[in-house]
Amino acid sequence: MRKIFWLVTTDHLTDQIWFKDDDDFKAAMNIVAVLASTMNLPVIAFILMSNHVHFVLGCDRNLAVVFITRFKKIYSQYYSKKYGSCELLRDNAVDYQQIVIGDESFERGVAYVLMNSVAAKICLHASEYPWGTGACYFNPTQVTGTRIGDMSARARMKILRSRFSVPDDYTVNEHGYVNPSCYVPVKFVESVFRTPSRMTFFLNNSSKAKRVKEAPAFKDQVIGVAFQDLLVSLFRKHTIGDLDDLQKGELFRQIRFRFSADPAQIARVCGESYEKVCELLESFSDS
Repeated sequence: MRKIFWLVTTDHLTDQIWFKDDDDFKAAMNIVAVLASTMNLPVIAFILMSNHVHFVLGCDRNLAVVFITRFKKIYSQYYSKKYGSCELLRDNAVDYQQIVIGDESFERGVAYVLMNSVAAKICLHASEYPWGTGACYFNPTQVTGTRIGDMSARARMKILRSRFSVPDDYTVNEHGYVNPSCYVPVKFVESVFRTPSRMTFFLNNSSKAKRVKEAPAFKDQVIGVAFQDLLVSLFRKHTIGDLDDLQKGELFRQIRFRFSADPAQIARVCGESYEKVCELLESFSDS
């Protein structure tokens, strides 16, 4: 395995989210599996968050650019077909940082990626988050699932959403996506960290680490469903564009009160600018 890797991070969307429900996450997980297989590219670690994604890739920078560009394009096509929007990721910028084995930047980079879900207060440990590789390393639990080779062509196409397939020995778990351990070089990553306790050290000391006793927050997807319900129950409306500023302010206040959501999360879920959300929340606090 090479010694130079790339930490690839997309910009955070501030007024939208990439993944509105579990099916969106599953589609993206399977896109990663197909690209890793067809490009023969080692995906060392990754995580799919509601408004951005992170990857650690074992390739040169040029191939990392190709990978993330293809990922964004394929997922955007899926998103457009489902939601009718084709602008989601067109201007979404990507940052590339080189990390290497030998100076601990590799370990810090992987830990930074895995701890995103903990930093977002979605879960208490990286291994509990299903949309990425947090559960892959130093996990004694047997990975189970249905072999791709045992599935019909139609079933494979339905799951992978692609004319390309993956090796027959890859398995699809009960949630409907390819187990990341099928294509992630788990043993290699474990060999770099050496022991579970050393990996735990880097996780706990990552810049993304949070206090483990802090209760998980509500996911964007949960608030997104409640947001639609509140539009109807409070205002008899179906889109936020139908509300005036006074009604929007009340909507944002309700979301903050019911879900302890901060302005950034409210902006993502509701599709409003962060500045607008803050302005309307402040107007309510002053009234």
